[in-house]
Amino acid sequence: MDRWQAMRVFVKVAETESFAEAGRQLHMSPPAVTRAISTLEEQIGVRLLARTTRSVKMTEAGSRYFDDCRRILADIADAEASAAGSHANPTGTLIVTGSVMFGRMYALPILLEYLDRYPSVTGRSLFVDRVVNIIEEGIDVAIRIGHLPDSSLSAIRVGSVKRVICGAPAYFEKHGIPQVPADLAHHRIIAPTAAWASLEWHFGEESKTSVTVRPRLLCNTNEAAITAAEDGWGLTRILSYQIGPALSEGRLQTVLSDYDEKALPIHVVHAAGRRAPAKVRTFVDLAVERLRENPLFR
Repeated sequence: MDRWQAMRVFVKVAETESFAEAGRQLHMSPPAVTRAISTLEEQIGVRLLARTTRSVKMTEAGSRYFDDCRRILADIADAEASAAGSHANPTGTLIVTGSVMFGRMYALPILLEYLDRYPSVTGRSLFVDRVVNIIEEGIDVAIRIGHLPDSSLSAIRVGSVKRVICGAPAYFEKHGIPQVPADLAHHRIIAPTAAWASLEWHFGEESKTSVTVRPRLLCNTNEAAITAAEDGWGLTRILSYQIGPALSEGRLQTVLSDYDEKALPIHVVHAAGRRAPAKVRTFVDLAVERLRENPLFR
């Protein structure tokens, strides 16, 4: 019996605390289970299980070995699942979520490219400005901006964005350019309530400097705030990716860049790790590649 199979037998005996029950679950005879454990203990040179007529318990050494065995066996199962699925043809419905603007501007083009590449997959997007529980809502892949809480989900960092203050060149020609955050008190402020509800704007890597703004215009969508800024009406604060095209085309420009807050990470998030179905693995691979090559997220 090879070492991998012996580990499986040991883990099952330790879990069930019974040679007979382990044999039934593994479709092995009790003598075969006993021989496997004895051989394993001889090879390692330590007693793993304490046997009595009434019970089977792990020794201290066996308890440590049990944890290692379970990890090793899980890694082997993951590797086999990954190898077996690496050539599988992606099929089924792929559900992708992200925030509204990011989804429309960056996630949707990736999804369309993916669907062209894999005609057996049907796509579905869920672009909403809330944190979606991808397990409870049956989502395959999420693209999230911000720091992630600890969880069992797999997350791959693909870049970062910042909150920036921007306005149109025509506005700056008329009203001047703020040099320090306190100068915002003398400027027209457009506040996008959907993305940044607080009127206390923080500045600096440690967010130690703050200014309470008094907006002349409140907008319930980011798009409206950006449009008002592009029209030269005032200044707004927005995530950098949301004005990428406007910046590159010169319709907007950023100010107070020396006072930017710490960047927010972007992650591609999914469940199941390496055991994820082919449709998820292949989409994640494409999304990671496309987002990492986008200069807006560096």
